[in-house]
Amino acid sequence: MMHGIKIICQNRKARYDYFIIDEYEAGMVLLGTEVKSLRLGQANLKDSYARVRGGEVFLYNMHIGAYPFAAYGNHDPLRPRKLLLHKDEIKRLTGKVEEKGQTLIPLQVYFREGKAKVTLALAKGRRKYDKRDAIRKREEKRELDRARREGRNI
Repeated sequence: MMHGIKIICQNRKARYDYFIIDEYEAGMVLLGTEVKSLRLGQANLKDSYARVRGGEVFLYNMHIGAYPFAAYGNHDPLRPRKLLLHKDEIKRLTGKVEEKGQTLIPLQVYFREGKAKVTLALAKGRRKYDKRDAIRKREEKRELDRARREGRNI
């Protein structure tokens, strides 16, 4: 946990499935029960993505579990959530997302100074052979690190 930042959830497969081109920090427009559920850690970014629609950015398929102590007025767990970005960032993202193969995906959700934030990544999908290449490089690095720890010269 970094100073003043409490990470709620991360999209672990994002860096495996996509090449990360650029990252942005955005605020989220949430309901009260959603904030309380986030504080309990009831969130999941699996299969979620962001889209620019009508000059605004929305986050889709992010699951925030229902708040268990709400008597009434609980939220829809999968509702689209508006993201708060500066206008120039939205314009830049709109241009980039319209390019072939680029998309917006959330990397992590966290609280910074009491405000719920999401890290969005402008990403390009990896092909199957790119994924295999990433696995091979990771395995080679792991072998080198293991050999260094054991004191062998390579």
